[in-house]
Amino acid sequence: MALEIRAPEEQTEGTRSQVLRWLKQVGETVAQNEPLIEIETDKVTVEIASPGAGVLREIVKGEQEEIAPGDVLGSIEVVASGLAPGTEVAASGGISSGADVSDGVGGRTGAAATANGNGTAKFAANRFSPAVRRLLTENAVDPTTVHGTGAGGRITVEDVLAAIAAGAASRSSPGSSATAPSDVTGPSRRVPHTAVRKRVAEHMVQSLLHTAPHVTTVFEADMTAVLAHRARHREEFAKRGVPLTLTAYFLQAAVDAIRGVPEANSRWTDTALEIFESIHIGVGTALEEGGLMVPVLRDVQSRDLFATAEGLNDLVARAREGRLAPTDVRGGTFTISNHGVSGSLVATPIVINQPQAAILGIGKLEKRPVVIEEGGVDQVVIRPRCYVTLTIDHRVMDGHQANRFMEIFVKRIAGWPV
Repeated sequence: MALEIRAPEEQTEGTRSQVLRWLKQVGETVAQNEPLIEIETDKVTVEIASPGAGVLREIVKGEQEEIAPGDVLGSIEVVASGLAPGTEVAASGGISSGADVSDGVGGRTGAAATANGNGTAKFAANRFSPAVRRLLTENAVDPTTVHGTGAGGRITVEDVLAAIAAGAASRSSPGSSATAPSDVTGPSRRVPHTAVRKRVAEHMVQSLLHTAPHVTTVFEADMTAVLAHRARHREEFAKRGVPLTLTAYFLQAAVDAIRGVPEANSRWTDTALEIFESIHIGVGTALEEGGLMVPVLRDVQSRDLFATAEGLNDLVARAREGRLAPTDVRGGTFTISNHGVSGSLVATPIVINQPQAAILGIGKLEKRPVVIEEGGVDQVVIRPRCYVTLTIDHRVMDGHQANRFMEIFVKRIAGWPV
């Protein structure tokens, strides 16, 4: 009996998908629920698990081919006897016992490495992000020879690239060059664009140059009250298993500002402005191996601070572990980019995430001298402050609406009840 392997039926409007990699080849044995294919869209990379145990009989859609929801990607010839529960199929097609379990999103957790029949290392894909796995495989790099500089010794894209460059340098003679002639002298290396990077680039160019006239307004937020509230409640949140981040406060304040200026939570169409009642906020999240994801926290208008922090922590953790599902990056109505976490004071314009109407930027938090009036006397005091920007689609909003949004936002931040 043959089982068809199909692309996921759901797909975000306007996105394109392609087969990034087959993790098995025709004729190889696969176990039920074993990761079989990596699918890449312009927003996320996901794994498709095998629908049954057997032998991969046919590959219909090859690597780098674009696919549509529900497309047949290949088929599996089901083995009548099946596979014993709790077993894992090695790359050579043999079966080895294992304790790996599905994490519910197509990934797996378990052993770090095993050995195949030739005694060479076989790494478990779950330890690495999709980008790292791709580089390791395409360049035949043994992960045990790569020094990880990420959190907890995790291997990042930069670590693999450094290992590849070191290997290339050791194989090259002093006078050789691996690059085509150009005006630039000295060694270089080429890093092919991933489908995600190319489509993000297309999306940004389309948004800025061909879709929306961008205008940015800049305000400054006093973080004194927020930091005091966080100091009082951080331990309480931690006991409940949730880190209390500043981003959670920004999301809550953004809800107040959107209620005051609902056009910020809308999209432009040729015939009307569509204003959304629900507030689904995307949060720009930098990845260890490079690149940016924008997971979406849904219905923020109905969440309190704890529920916001809890949902945000879950999304960001899964984004950085490469475990986001397509549903986690779709349907955003507004976006926040907390670029200050990497030291940026002001970023403008931050390119709007189409088809949204606005994006909020948060700059670096730092202590600054400010003038305040107390009892009719001006005084210079030190306050923790950050620049905040709102970049708008000028078709949707005018400057006074953007300024009103920011007035509400900074007032909410500065007046947070301790």
